[in-house]
Amino acid sequence: MRIGVIGAGSKDGSQGGAERFYEGLVYSLNQLGADAELLCPMSDETNFDTILETYLKYYDLDLSSYDGVISTKAPAYIIRHPNHVCYLQHTMRVFYDMFEQEFPYATDEQILQRKFIITLDTAALKYPRTKKIYVIGNEVRNRLFKYNHLESTVLYQGLLNDRFKEGSFNYIYLPGRLHRWKRVGLVIEAMRYVQSPVELLISGIGEDEDKFVKLANKDSRIKFLGRVSNEELVEYYSNALCVPFVPLREDFGLVTIEAFRSGKPVITCVDSGEPTYIVCDNETGYICNPDPREIASKIDYFFQNPDIAEEMGIKGKLSIQSINWKTTAETLITALQN
Repeated sequence: MRIGVIGAGSKDGSQGGAERFYEGLVYSLNQLGADAELLCPMSDETNFDTILETYLKYYDLDLSSYDGVISTKAPAYIIRHPNHVCYLQHTMRVFYDMFEQEFPYATDEQILQRKFIITLDTAALKYPRTKKIYVIGNEVRNRLFKYNHLESTVLYQGLLNDRFKEGSFNYIYLPGRLHRWKRVGLVIEAMRYVQSPVELLISGIGEDEDKFVKLANKDSRIKFLGRVSNEELVEYYSNALCVPFVPLREDFGLVTIEAFRSGKPVITCVDSGEPTYIVCDNETGYICNPDPREIASKIDYFFQNPDIAEEMGIKGKLSIQSINWKTTAETLITALQN
């Protein structure tokens, strides 16, 4: 079966969770005997005009050579194909749950733009244009139902690079995109209240990097590592005491899975989205209020009790054993064949 996986390339060419998602999906489909190929046109979200142009670019894609297609994040699902299944990473969140945050004083034009995108997305994702909708997590499922009134099925993704390992418990590690929605600043602020002599290592790049560096205010305990290789990522995880991951309404968050694979407990927040479905409070980590003092207290607790950090990390590793790409790929192929 020839399958086209439709992704959305970033304008700046950056590589992150979405790119690892595409790679894992295509690889796992091919491992099951499919002939899967990634198509990833650049998605320009600079302004509303470029967003509309991007939607039209995807709508005009010629996918007739494929037996089936799997679309992923916006606006990939606008494509046209009679055998179309969506494995949704997310819609354009700036028009959805992040609209009020990004446009607290929205103009009438912005409100109409939001309505237009939601209407367009709903039409594209409805049956029969889309045979079946799978989503990467409960957060995406709830959002899709709230704004688009569409039902979907949660299907977790696996890890392609699964060489994660357990090591020592030396520092706090926070990997990922340096963007305000990831709330890296919340962890940096928490360090002001951490009493223990422990370092915070932050890896990754992003739009708000300069802001976070400034917020750290030359705190010698906070180190920005920049972009790290896959091998370095594994090492940093392996020797972390714990992993604070406190984004706002995260769609999935590979960080949680990677931390658990490395035998590390995760500190997340009640409003962090999918991590709250994966982390079991007081068992595999902590689910805190988005309060720097509360996060700091959990970091101090782990520093003072590394044996408990290790115990929680082991429980976290056991809790995600059933999450793998093979099961995900089998489910998607079955949906295309039905």
